[in-house]
Amino acid sequence: MKNAESIKDAEQRRLAWRCRRGMLEIDIVLQKFVTTYFNELTLTELESFDELLAMTDKDLWNVLSMKNLHLKSELQQSIVDKLQHLQTVD
Repeated sequence: MKNAESIKDAEQRRLAWRCRRGMLEIDIVLQKFVTTYFNELTLTELESFDELLAMTDKDLWNVLSMKNLHLKSELQQSIVDKLQHLQTVD
């Protein structure tokens, strides 16, 4: 059990590090997403979030600001919906 917890903690730290972006607005939303939703996400959702993190800042910002909604799957759209919700919550 302790090993599983350490793997989970390591994955959360890895994702938090990948959320660090050149654009502060994206950085804030992504960090908040990991803090808020990480424990609720399934492995498939984590993989989908990881794919979103592979996007350039410009492309990801366009998705988050609803200027470009060409996502690979409904699962990615679900994650983007959560990210967009975090932008409106303070």
